Amino acid sequence: MGSASSMLTQYDIEEVQEHCHNLFSQQEIVSLYQRFCQLDRNAKGFISTDEFLSVPEFAMNPLSQRLLKMVDGLNFKDFVAFLSAFSAKASIQQKIELIFKVYDSDCNGKVSYNDILEVLRDLSGSFMSDEQREQVLTQLLKEAGFSRDAYLTLDNFIKVFGKSGLKMEVEVPVD
Repeated sequence: MGSASSMLTQYDIEEVQEHCHNLFSQQEIVSLYQRFCQLDRNAKGFISTDEFLSVPEFAMNPLSQRLLKMVDGLNFKDFVAFLSAFSAKASIQQKIELIFKVYDSDCNGKVSYNDILEVLRDLSGSFMSDEQREQVLTQLLKEAGFSRDAYLTLDNFIKVFGKSGLKMEVEVPVD
């Protein structure tokens, strides 16, 4: 696909579509490419941390630092693949896999009590005390059949969240 400033060919569009499991139409991919080029201010072919933080919605997200670890340096194809979890057509499993990666910050394939506690801290800020967070988390894990010492795998996450009716979508404006 070359540099970000070059135009997408039909082959590029189809390749990206295949890479993201056909969750975006060709028009949506072209729109995403235009947005990618706007973010890639220096036309390097990837988006840096600073460029991601220039998106106000991203910068204000309480999980932005965790997400930055996942998105820093993405090229266009991987940018679309990342966003595909937010597609209305994405499966619940694809959405849960993304959430799991947010929690599994050390990328060891397991989420510990402390990993979840850190995310809760990021999400709740000063609205909850550490003691309140620990009580909520301990109760939640107990109800799901896990102890405080358990490590949750992706399969555990799918079992717990798979029935939740998780709604995680973003609309891609098509020009």
